[in-house]
Amino acid sequence: MRIIAGKHRGRVLAQFCGNNVRPTSDRVKESLFQILSFRLPDARVLDLFCGSGALGLEAISRGAREAVFNDISADSLAICKKNLAALRERGIVQNSDYRTCLARAQGKFDLIFSDPPYAMDICKEVLGEIARRDLLADDGLVVWESEREELSPEGWTAADRRSYGRTKIVLFARDNS
Repeated sequence: MRIIAGKHRGRVLAQFCGNNVRPTSDRVKESLFQILSFRLPDARVLDLFCGSGALGLEAISRGAREAVFNDISADSLAICKKNLAALRERGIVQNSDYRTCLARAQGKFDLIFSDPPYAMDICKEVLGEIARRDLLADDGLVVWESEREELSPEGWTAADRRSYGRTKIVLFARDNS
C-alpha cells in the first residue's frame, strides 16, 4: 500500500494485518482520488474508519489542510500514527467508535471517508448522524466503501457510483431540496 500522488507520491505505508482488516486497494484509491482531485486542495477531511490512515493520508498528500483519523482499533491507530510520523504530517487521531466520533466532531468536513468493515450494515445510520449533526460542508461528499450497492437514504443523493469487483464506492451528497 502506497501514496499514489501528491507531495508524498510513492511512499509506502505501513499496514495492520488482521482478520477484519481490508485496506482499500491502490487501484481503487487511484480511481477514487482522480474523481476527488479538484475537491482536495485546502479540504477538511474525516477518515471515519481509518485503519492505517491511507485515505486521509492520500488526501493530505494531495493538498487537504486537515485530516481527522478515527478508528475503534488501537492497533490500527498505532499504524496510522506511525504512517503520519513517517510522512512528517500531523493529523487529529481519535480512538472511538463511529457514533462517538460523530457526536464529538466539531465543524464541517469537505470530505468524509467511511470504509467500515463490510459486515457492518450502517450506511443509513452514519449518513443520518452526519446530516443530523450538520457535519458536511454545503458542497461536501461522503465517500462510502462497501461490498453492496448502497441505496441513497432520504436527504441524500448518490453523486457518483463505481464498482471495482467486490468493492463498491458511492459518493453521497446532501439533497438541496
